[in-house]
Amino acid sequence: MAIGWFSVLKAVPWGQVIDNAPKVVEGAKKFWSTVATKSSADEREVVDVSPESDEDAAMQGLKQRLAVLEKANSELHQQMVVSSGLIKTLADQNAQLVNRIEANRKRMVWLTLLCVLTAVATLALVAFILAQHAA
Repeated sequence: MAIGWFSVLKAVPWGQVIDNAPKVVEGAKKFWSTVATKSSADEREVVDVSPESDEDAAMQGLKQRLAVLEKANSELHQQMVVSSGLIKTLADQNAQLVNRIEANRKRMVWLTLLCVLTAVATLALVAFILAQHAA
């Protein structure tokens, strides 16, 4: 079991993983900092739009609330763009890893076939030499 994991770990293109690691870390840090520094909905300015207030004040309050919601929507969109970029980077790395593992799997099939053919040829040669000495 450990040999299987070792061969998988040997097949990983660690150079590419290490080269791309700073980009992934930077993207994750940017994403985390934007998420961590955002104020929650409770901390945002809440405008009173009660039926007792006059019509102009209510309209102004609704406009303020709309502006706050538009800003929040914009921030969420920016977070989505950052996180989707990070996900794309991780997906690209995953695809590279899968391609390398598949290439190594095919190489192992060919090497196994070569080893079997070499063993058969060696046995045939040994059998031929023993037959020559016996005769």
